[in-house]
Amino acid sequence: MNPRRVVVTGLGPVTPIGTGVTAFWNGLLEKRCGLRRMQNFDPARFASQLGGEIDGLSIANAVPKGYRKAAKIMARDIVLAVVAAHDALRDAGLRTKCLIERGEASGSPNVDNTRLGVNIGAGLICADLPELAEALHSATEGGQFSFAKWGTEGMNNLTPLWLLKFLPNMLACHVTIVHGAEGPSNTITCGEASSHLAIGEAYRTIARGSEDVCICGGAESKTNPMALLRQELGQRLSTRNDTPEQACRPLAADRDGTVVSEGGGLVILEELEHARKREARIYAELVGFGAGHDAYEPRQPSRPHPEGRGTAVALRKAFKDAAIAAEQVSLIASFACGLREHDRSEATAIRGVLGEHAARVAVMNIKAGLGNNGAGSGALDFIAAVLAVHSGRIPPAFNSTPPDPACGLNVVTEGLANGNFEYAISTAYALGGGQNAALVIKRQANG
Repeated sequence: MNPRRVVVTGLGPVTPIGTGVTAFWNGLLEKRCGLRRMQNFDPARFASQLGGEIDGLSIANAVPKGYRKAAKIMARDIVLAVVAAHDALRDAGLRTKCLIERGEASGSPNVDNTRLGVNIGAGLICADLPELAEALHSATEGGQFSFAKWGTEGMNNLTPLWLLKFLPNMLACHVTIVHGAEGPSNTITCGEASSHLAIGEAYRTIARGSEDVCICGGAESKTNPMALLRQELGQRLSTRNDTPEQACRPLAADRDGTVVSEGGGLVILEELEHARKREARIYAELVGFGAGHDAYEPRQPSRPHPEGRGTAVALRKAFKDAAIAAEQVSLIASFACGLREHDRSEATAIRGVLGEHAARVAVMNIKAGLGNNGAGSGALDFIAAVLAVHSGRIPPAFNSTPPDPACGLNVVTEGLANGNFEYAISTAYALGGGQNAALVIKRQANG
């Protein structure tokens, strides 16, 4: 039996440069930068004091009135996912329980809840430090932490459902509850590769007939002290604190690290005939998925393979899955986020797989204005690639000059590249752990 075809019908980006398709895409076309000195907490004691923060995000605008009390047990990552899901479903024109209850859709649901799935990539959700600090303080005795006092006093200073705010699977959990999704649900926690792996799994679930529609992608917030400290200890961050708009410099010769951020995106994947039956707008078709691994040094699992072995494996598998040759690709959405070894590793893999064609294919990169928000970064790259294929335009990368000759890619840095991009590929890799993934997107003439 031939696998069913899978198309993209809804996009829900939530980013520091804008929430929703129009704001996000215009922000990319205008080379808007969402990076600044952290304002949600005082970063003065950190070497890198920059981040991509999202202002004015409200969970009340994405859930039914009766569900708002659940926001008390939603960490920032969960809020990002719930808002992204709401925007993606609205963009797709799907009528779910939530949208009908909110009055944003009329009539009955136009998707079978038992065939509506959710696949979301999530990160290591950071604890709410003020609440945790108060509980820990009450469990100290003579300046030392006491397990006995923690059990009798410390834990009593935490919200009863405190743990539910920080479980990675709660992103998908809340989205499924809010929208009444009863199909397959999954959570993937593989760092920056999480979104691509979640989208790829959703693609295959629909292709094999287990569901008709899937809300998929990823979200994460790294704009908090614990996440910032982890990245700083890993020596991954730019310290251009005086010029935040120039700090994240993917593929540039003078790059010195990435910048933490928050955000993510969820997309609606749908079986082609299901989408056609309801006369949905189709952005593009997803035709290939591949994954690989390249953690080759046990003592340094966060170090990428110098030849990009994992990315190369993912690319070759994605091309094979899509049944196309590498030479048919006209656009690559690069994941490069400003880390010297990782940028070069990915670029080496692209050149190795595409051969001479790598010098001709256009390369898009959007990290300069967004930074790296972990599990959600790949979803934003994928959304940007889908919009580029759909519109025939590539937003220019900025902060990517002068280019690193060791990367050797044809990065679009000036103006807007226009054209008919028949096939595009979006790549992603985890900064720690070695997971890699690639997704092949095809232009839909009737989109």
